[in-house]
Order: sequence, then structure tokens, then C-alpha cells
Amino acid sequence: MSVKTTCPYCGVGCGVVATTDAAGVVSIEGDRQHPANFGRLCSKGSALAETIDLEGRLLAPQIGGVPVTWDAALDHVAAGFGRIIREHGPDAVAFYVSGQLLTEDYYVVNKLAKGFVGTANIDTNSRLCMSSSVAGHKRAFGSDTVPGCYEDLEQADLLVLVGSNAAWCHPILHQRMLAAKEKNPACRIVVIDPRRTATCEGADLHLPLRSGSDAVLFNGLLAFLAGSGAVDHTFVDGCTTGAAAALEQVAGQTAADTAATCGLTEGAVTLFFDWFARTERIVTLYSQGINQSTSGTDKVNAIINCHLLTGRIGRPGMGPFSLTGQPNAMGGREVGGLANQLAAHMELDRPDHRDLVQRFWRAPVIAQQAGLKAVEMFDAIADGRIKAVWIMSTNPVVSLPDADRARAALDACELVVVSDCMHSTDTTRHADVLLPALAWGEKDGTVTNSERRMSRQRAFLPAPGEARADWRIICDVARRMGYAGFDYAGVADIFREHAALSGFENDGARDFDISALATIDDRAYHALAPVQWPVTPEYPTGTARMFETPSFFTPDRKARFVAVAPRPPRHATSRAHPLVLNTGRVRDQWHTMTRTGKTARLLAHVFEPYAEFHPDDARLAGLKPDALARLTSPWGEMIARVVVTAEQRRGCVFVPMHWNEAFAGEGRVNALVNPATDPVSGQPESKHTPVVAAPYSPKWHAFILSRSEIKRPDGGYWVHGKAGQCWRLELAGDARPESWRDWAQAQLGLADTEIEWLAYRDPTAGRFRYAAVRDGRLEGCVFIAPDHALVSRAWLISLFAEDQLPASARMSLLAGRPLGNGEDIGAIVCSCFSVGRNQIASEIRKGATSVDAIGRCLKAGTNCGACRPEIAKLLTAASLQPREAVTS
Repeated sequence: MSVKTTCPYCGVGCGVVATTDAAGVVSIEGDRQHPANFGRLCSKGSALAETIDLEGRLLAPQIGGVPVTWDAALDHVAAGFGRIIREHGPDAVAFYVSGQLLTEDYYVVNKLAKGFVGTANIDTNSRLCMSSSVAGHKRAFGSDTVPGCYEDLEQADLLVLVGSNAAWCHPILHQRMLAAKEKNPACRIVVIDPRRTATCEGADLHLPLRSGSDAVLFNGLLAFLAGSGAVDHTFVDGCTTGAAAALEQVAGQTAADTAATCGLTEGAVTLFFDWFARTERIVTLYSQGINQSTSGTDKVNAIINCHLLTGRIGRPGMGPFSLTGQPNAMGGREVGGLANQLAAHMELDRPDHRDLVQRFWRAPVIAQQAGLKAVEMFDAIADGRIKAVWIMSTNPVVSLPDADRARAALDACELVVVSDCMHSTDTTRHADVLLPALAWGEKDGTVTNSERRMSRQRAFLPAPGEARADWRIICDVARRMGYAGFDYAGVADIFREHAALSGFENDGARDFDISALATIDDRAYHALAPVQWPVTPEYPTGTARMFETPSFFTPDRKARFVAVAPRPPRHATSRAHPLVLNTGRVRDQWHTMTRTGKTARLLAHVFEPYAEFHPDDARLAGLKPDALARLTSPWGEMIARVVVTAEQRRGCVFVPMHWNEAFAGEGRVNALVNPATDPVSGQPESKHTPVVAAPYSPKWHAFILSRSEIKRPDGGYWVHGKAGQCWRLELAGDARPESWRDWAQAQLGLADTEIEWLAYRDPTAGRFRYAAVRDGRLEGCVFIAPDHALVSRAWLISLFAEDQLPASARMSLLAGRPLGNGEDIGAIVCSCFSVGRNQIASEIRKGATSVDAIGRCLKAGTNCGACRPEIAKLLTAASLQPREAVTS
């Protein structure tokens, strides 16, 4: 049986086909008919079938860590929230939800909070990734409207990516851009990012600007456009307001001034400005590098200003485009998922909108003012203003800035309820009540992607244990609290109500309208094909592009320029904290790894948290490649593996945000991140925290591979996860055991007499190797050394696929390197096909000269394409040295 559904990862919204065979085994492939991806999936989407097992799942309600019945759990939550509301008022409770929720789940929890409890203290982890874009859209367009569609990326002659490593974070869209560029020789790509990321490999120009200077760059562009004859006066005069003030703000700013402030060469800045001025079809794509800033909203408007001045919006191949991070951040915005919104893109600060929503819901009350945004909410939990919080489908103890404070806030809170599909996360450990929710593949509803396209997420797995849909859990609690209006027969009922509200008394002054879907029956809902809103009686098949008329959603129907006065980041570097910490994602992981961390394939490319330094900064800090560094900010600290590369800008350090206490000791980077937020959007500044780095020099390093899961240490540096057909643990420490052999046996838990032990000992050098073999099969191995350069993990991991170790492998284990016919494939480059760096280097030595040639030989780069930039870098490096010198 095959079921069409939607990927649960980023905001691209790829279609997925899940097929279950007669034995119950699920296989995954891309949906070739889905207009977001046309059958392609990234490494994460391709590995979805490896993440749907029940390992680690929360399968029954718990109170105080003890399993209870659903009735007991729901009664406890309803009574606890009800009592606190009666004693302290509705603003003493809060809901912290997620872009992982489906739109129907999002809708009912917002209805409960704002229309029945009467509080707007409901916010979402989407606040952390796209709220600056929301605020910028609303200031410019009068509504949170994404103007364009994915087809625009293929029709543009200039693609400008700002603060977006799309090659890793939105790989399917990035591959669409590169394919379009190949078909259109006139198309250029510009990447604006302090780092030289994988996205730069396909670019014509990279502008490694100074961290935080984006608004200066686009203000400079605005001034250049005004002085170079690129202004669309008809559009500006007839369709916009505020141009004079915006231009006055940038008057006199030259390309030279811009380059100096941004830390760029004047030639590169002038080239970019000239391309932008001379090219009609331009799409500017931006993501977290713009949004995650204390001036993120201004940066968004600085970008939009340039498109308004040239009239390049609402037409094919042009416009500003926000690349959304989560699978349903857009759907959450549609139902009012942010603390300062109402449902259906209505405004909480407008009395007429509050009245309209209250009447539609037949609600006893309606929230009268904006609630607390994410960071403010956890501040209020910490100081006792909020006494009960319900967290749904998110992990704030890992993802919020100043994460240790968030953890302490939950410990101090009177009632913490967490709905999640996983039993043990950094957040669930601090819950009073745990409610088991359905996961992807089990739940049913809709999501909306970055181009306003609504798609169905359909169930193809049975509900495990006692897990329930989020919407049902919310409605069960609402009814127990005495509220009417939550007696839905199924998820289609909720969708119909959501659609009806979007058209209720909507005379065209509101952008979000899917009222044509308000009367569909259950069968039509189940079969709903991907469609872009608005979906109205006038446009029943959806709307690809907005503002084509052009008419905006401001009172005068004109777009607004915003005069942007650039501001520096809230916290500057200093002698004590001289480096700028920039956080982000890696290619094969997602958020806090609760799903992607379950599969060895996705851990193979990057196993450990790392910190990426420019060579000059590494030298000044005394850091060596592959060693460990301790990073410290005024808010916290962490330990990470050192990567030294000239692709990092001087004065900056990049650290991925994924690792947490389930996978690593002292690896939570958000413990360091400052909690400063944008004054308009409330989005935290995750891209600019002052830190200092110093060597972390333990007395010994070790790694352990085992067929059985390895116990995590209680402290110190460690990283734990799956690897091939075994488990892997990297660790380091200072205290030495009396016997390394006894320690190794204890770590593997294999002290029985049936085990054959192979051992290599060099006490003088501090190097020890132990391998445990049972019936000729490798069961585990432990390697210890005074430094991290032990041996290749990839080669050793491959030995666990062998049923019988050949004699050469036994000798290799003692030698610490492959002997005879043993192959070390090297560090994984292509996760889709498990292709290593050494294999690629071998094909280059044999004469492969292109990424496509490598693909023909090894398949690397032929699935999702996310590894193609890395393969291209290996080819470039090889071309700069004699062929015989090309090695791993």
C-alpha cells in the first residue's frame, strides 16, 4: 500500500510516497507529482524509513514519571490549568508550541488559548526562525504574505541568497536553482554570507560581509539603485508610500562606504550592485542569517525596499523570498500561532478583528493584547509570573537562547506539561506531566510550505501504544475545562472550520483566504492535492503569485517602504570575548536530533559538535585541527571539536545547534547564545554572540564501537550515536583508570569467558587498543590515546558488517590501520549512498574530473545533490596539486 504524504523536515514541503509491503516494511521515495520537489528528496527525507521505529518513544501518559491512564492525565492537566487560571488569572498560564505541529493541531490550541482561556501567552518555536520575516512582511505589505513561488527561482536571471546555506538547509530548492542556472546561461547566483558555505560552490559571486552588516549592504544597494536609473517610478508613485523617507535615510551612501562598513572590497560590492540594477528578473532569498538578529525585521525591510524601488515584485522571476525553516511554520502563522497574532492572519491589536474571531468561535472571551513572545515567556516562567506551561512538539531546553536559564525556568515552574512523541529529551526530563503524541507517519492533517502551498500529511502507520493526535489531546483538555466548541468528529472538521474562518466577513482586505475549501467533505479532504493559498471561489485551484495587480493589504492598498537605520548587534565583542559565535544547521541533521539522530546514515557525515575557526583565530587561541576547544560566553559554555578553515571569516566561529544531552556531554551551543531579541519581531540573535575559545586538553581521548548500545558517561566530553551496524562513543577525560583493559571490558560489558580479547598496549606512549571477538565476529573495540588522532573510524565501523573477521582484519585491529585487502573509505561525503572521501579521491586519481563523473562511478551526488558542493571542492583541491598527491 502506498500513501502520499509530506516530509516533516524543512519548509520546502517535499512530497513523499510511503509504501508498506506485506511484511509491514516501509520504504520511502519522493513524490514525482508534487510540485515542490518532483520526486527528489534530501538525505534526511530519503532516510525517513529509518526513523519510524518505536525506539525511545513515549507510549503512555505519565505524571511524575509514573504511567497513568489518559483520564487521570487529562484530568490532572485540566484541573491544574483551571486552578491556576482561577487563582492568578489567564495570563498565569502559557502554551509553547511548534512548527512541527499540523495546522489543525495549531488551530485548536490557539482557539483554546486566545478564545476560551483568554490569554495570548501562546508562542511557538517558529519565533526563533521566521518571526522577523513575518514582521517585515507586515510592515511592507500590511500582511504576512510571501509574494512569490518556487517557479520564480527557475525564471530569474539573478538569484541572491542572503544568510542562507540553502545547499545544506534547503537542498532540494538549491538543486532546482542550480538546474535552472545550467539551463539559463544568463542566470547568476550571488551568495551573501560571512562564511564560504557549500552554497557558494555554485555561485558566481560570494560576499563574505561582516557579521550583522546586512542592512548596511542593502541600504547601499538602495542608494545605488536610486542613482543609477533603476527606479520604476510608475510603480513607486502609484503603488507605494514612504519612498522619500527611505531614500533620505540612505542619501550619500556610496559603494565605497558600504564596502568599508561591511568589510568587503569596493569592486565586489559595485559588481553586485551593478548586476542588481541591470537585471530585471531577480529573486532575493533570505533565511536565518537575516532573521536571527536584533535588527532582523529591519534587514528584511531593507531587502524588500530594493524590490519595491525597482518594481520587481508580483511578476514571474522576481521578488523577495523568505526560506522557511520548519515544515509548518507557515501553517502556524495562518492560524495565529504567534503571541501577537489572531487566526486567519488577523491582528490581535485590532478591535474589529478580535470581535470577528470571538463571534465566529462563539467564544466566551478573547485575548485583548499581545502575549509574551518565546524568550519573554520563559523569563516569565523563571520569575513566577507564568505558573503553568504546556509545551508541544518542541525542545526549548536545547533550542532557546540562554538555554540553561530555560532549563532552570522549567524546574521552578509549578506545572509543566509536555506533549511529545519521544520519552527522553532535554525538555521532557523537566515535565510534571508527559502526554504521548503521534509522530510523522501516524498523524493526519495539513502543512504549508514556504511558497504558501498547503499539502496533506497522511497516516500510513497505526497509532503506537496509547499515543494520540495533538488536536485530540488539546480538545480533551478543553472539554474537561468546561469549554464548548471542541467536539470535532475528526481532523477534517477542524480544517473546514479553519477554512470558513478565513473567509468570514473577508471582503478581500485580508490575504489569507481558503474559503473555497470550507465545504469539502471528508473524502475530498483526504484526497486534497497540494494547493497554494489563497483558494477562493474566484481562484478555486489556488494562487501561485501574489501582488500581480499590484494591490497590497494596507489601508490604502499600497506597499510601504521602511526607512532603515542600521543598528549594530546588541552585544559587541570585547577583549574578554573577542569572537562572534554564529550558530546554524548541518546538512544531515534536523533541530535537536530526536528524529534524525535515530539513524546511523545521518550521523555519518558529521558525528560530533564542532567549532569552525579561521586559521588566524585558531592560532591566536592556541587551537589545533581536530583537537577540542571550550567556548565560553557570558551566558554559558560548551566543548566542541575544532575545525580550521580559511572559509570561515576572521573573528567568527560557527557551531551547529543540534547536539544536546541525549547525544553529547557539554555540546549544547544554545547555552552560550545571548537572549537579546529584535524589538519588533521578538526573534533572538542566534547569529551574533561574543565568545572566547581556549584549548580543552584532556589527558586522554578514546572511542568505543560496540554492537550493543554503550552507556553514556555521567560527565565530561562525550558524543554518542549509531554508526553503521554498531554504536559509537567518542569521549575524553583526565582521570585514568588503574587498568585500561578492565575499563575497556566494563565499557563494552563483555567480560564473559566466551569473548576472545585482542590487545595492543604501549603504556609509554599512552596508546591502548582492545577488541572483543565472539565466534569469529567483532563485538566491540576500544581505542585509547593521548590525542584524538587515533585511527579511522569509518574503516573500523565497516568491520561490524562482517559475520567473520578475516585474519588480516584481526591484525589490522592491532595495527590500527587496514592491512591486506581492507579498505578505508574515509569520512562520509555522500550520506545517501555511504560514499567516503577516500573513495572519491581514488576516482579522481583514476581520472574523474567532474561531479557527474564521480556520480557515474560511485553514485555520490545523484540522489539529493546536497553532497555535490563537497565533491566539487575535492575536485578543485585535486586540480591544484600533482595527480599523484591526491589523497584522503
